[in-house]
This record gives sequence, structure tokens and C-alpha cells, in this order.
Amino acid sequence: MDILTFLLAVRLIGLAIVRIAMIPLAVAFEFRERRRAQRGDTGLLPSHPAWSPRVSVVVPAYNEERVIGGCLRSILDCGYPNLEVIAVDDGSKDRTLALLLRFARGERRLHVLRQDNAGKGAALNRGIEYATGEILMLVDADGQFGPDTIPEMLRAFTDDRVAAVCGSDRPVNLDRVQTRFLAVISHVGTGLVRRALHMLGCLPVVSGNVGAFRRSALLAVAVDGMGPLRTDTLGEDLELTWRLHRAGYRVAFAPHAVVHAESPSTLHGLWKQRVRWARGLLQSLWLHRDMIGRPRFGVFGMWLAYTVLAMVWLPITQVVGTIALPIAWGAGLWSPPASLMAAFLGSGVALTAVFLIVAVALDRTPQDLRHSWTLPLWPVYSVLMSATLIKGLAQELTRAPNQWNKLDRTGVVSHALSSPPHAPPSPSSQEFAPGVARSFAHPGLVGDRVHA
Repeated sequence: MDILTFLLAVRLIGLAIVRIAMIPLAVAFEFRERRRAQRGDTGLLPSHPAWSPRVSVVVPAYNEERVIGGCLRSILDCGYPNLEVIAVDDGSKDRTLALLLRFARGERRLHVLRQDNAGKGAALNRGIEYATGEILMLVDADGQFGPDTIPEMLRAFTDDRVAAVCGSDRPVNLDRVQTRFLAVISHVGTGLVRRALHMLGCLPVVSGNVGAFRRSALLAVAVDGMGPLRTDTLGEDLELTWRLHRAGYRVAFAPHAVVHAESPSTLHGLWKQRVRWARGLLQSLWLHRDMIGRPRFGVFGMWLAYTVLAMVWLPITQVVGTIALPIAWGAGLWSPPASLMAAFLGSGVALTAVFLIVAVALDRTPQDLRHSWTLPLWPVYSVLMSATLIKGLAQELTRAPNQWNKLDRTGVVSHALSSPPHAPPSPSSQEFAPGVARSFAHPGLVGDRVHA
């Protein structure tokens, strides 16, 4: 066996071992959760019958007129009694602010804030500062809540050391081949892998789409001069989660706290989003480089070492190999045994199928298998995602400006939710008193609460 074939085999076998190890951990998580449900154990609620904490949902919004109405309605209609919603308009240039004001009329649970455009992290910090809840949920403006989203989140706060809970974010816009493909593979990344990492105590991210935090923990780890969310990184949700691990808190996964949100509907949008994620990962690794591989940070420190290998080094080698191996084969410099390559291919397909079936079973979403015809896109998608890491690394090395590159929303809702969100009609400028319109043009009111 030549050296190139040997290295390829080591890479594939190593990844297979790690992935196979995820399956029993994820299944163990599900068995444990089912036993808790059979005992009637709902986290802190049995031991604290009066524990129905005030939940503040913070929704940052920048040019979200297509989706903000559905998001707010789904939250306000979710049925949780002790709720407040804080919507922060981050200097939108469309009708987002007008829609927020329309919703705020007669809705005492909704508070609208406005600030000059400063980015998502700054908008979240502004909302957190204003919030009064013991539990803070940070969600994107395209999120669609169901009736169980908040109760399932709260159920995962099993003890005082659990500072944050990550829910399950699933695509809502299943109108294109790309979004249907993402809907299928999301069960592996969010459903199976997050269960396994929860069991290991090293869940690395509380998704910006659906995350809940103890207010006390956020204040305890706040960054001087910024707040709980950093404003100098593109991966503010990832970096915050790592900061909580550094402080010794636990991070939990709530697989049935589902928020449906838009997936990128175009290849260009997917590329921009994943380049941003790649830069956020690299920035977080640099900020927390002293944790990588350090035993004093427990399993999480070891997981960060694996992250460097699997999410930085291996993507680079994948892109290089995708280019170099065909050239080497065409030039006669590399000739792997056909039987060996067939074995690798066959085992990879079989492992992917097992992974997908287990993940869908754990998430109890067999209906999503109807999109499995899109799975031949997976090898191309894998190489593309590795290329985004190289692009993000190049931007970091050249110190390119941080650009959020927010997705262009479509407003497509393919799921029939339990409480269908219906946005109110888009308000016209005549529906607002002239004094209100003038007050928002006044720079002295920027950052203050809006009274509709």
C-alpha cells in the first residue's frame, strides 16, 4: 500500500470510529430522557412546584420584514404564561420597525427597542440589558416556536450548574432541493451529534437560533466593555458557549425544544453563511486557545483539540486531496487498488445510511426521509463546506473586516405548526401618529425603548 492510500485509509477509518462512537452515546441520551419522562421528572419543576420562571425572549432584527411577524406571533401564541418578548431593531432600513410597532400596540408582553446598526451581538446585549426574566432565550427573527418549545427548554435545566440549553433548530423552508437536503442532514448534526456531546459534557455551541440561558450565568461571564455577547467576533453564540464551559458551567441539549427557521435557499447564501461560521470558529479558537487540549478544562478541553483536527486540519486536507489525488492518479503517480476503494466507498455509504436512520428515529421525524433522494449531494456539500474553512482562514489571515452577511429571508413556511403564525397586515405610514414618526428620526432617541 502506497503512502497516499495509507493516509487516506487512516483518515477515513479515524472519522468512522468517531462517528460510530456517537451512536451509542446518542441512544443512551434518549433512553435516559425517556426514563425521566416515565418517572414524571421534568427537571426542576417537581422539586420547585412554584418554579415557573419568567422567560424573556430576545429577538434581534435587521431588515426582517418578511419574517418578523410570523416569529413574534409564534412566540406570543406559544402558551407559556410568564413571558416577555423583547424585539431589538438594529437600525433596519425596511419596514421591520413599523411592523414591530404594529405588534406592540395592545400587546403588553412585547417591548420594542431600537438602536443604530451595530450588529447582532450588540442588539442581543441591548435586549439582555432590558430583559427582566430569570431565563433568557436568544432567537433569530425567522424562528417559529411551537407550544412545547419553551417548556422543553426549561425541562433541561436539571440543576443549578446548567447555565445554558440548546434546542433543536430545523429548516422551515422546504421548497427547494438545497433546503430539503439540509433538512435531512440536520438530523445528524443537531439530533444525533448534540445528544452524544451532551452525554460527554462537551456540547460546544448553543445555537443562535434557539438557545436559553440563566440570566445569572450570562452576567457572571460578561466581557468588560461588551456584555454577555462579544461584538468583535462572527461566532458570538459559539464563543459564549465556550466561555460558559471555561467558567465551569454545564451546557445541555433539549432535542424536543424545536424552533423552525430558514435554511439558506441559494448556494450563494449557503456559502456566505458557512464562511461566516468558519471565521467564527477560527476566532473562537484563537480567543480560547489556552483551553485547547488542557486537562484542567475537562472533557471540553480535549474536545477542542479534536475540533482543531476535525474542523480545521481535516477540511484543509480534504480540499487539497480533492484536487491533488485525481491529478496524481491521472499522472500515474497514485494507483490505489480498486477493491480497496470500493470497500471504502461501500462502507462510507452504509455508515451514512445507519447514521441517518438512527438520527431520524431519535428525532421522531420519519417523514423527513421523503427528502432522502437529495443525499447524493452530500459528497459535494462536504467538499464545499471544507472550502468555506479555507476561505474563512484566508479572511482571518488577511484581517478582512467582520461582515455578518445575513441571509436574505424568503418568508417561506413549509411546516404546519401547531399554532400557525399569522403576521398582521403590513402597516402603512399613515397608521402611525406623525409624532411617532418624527421621534424616530431624532437621533437622541436611538437606543431607548419605543412606546407604541
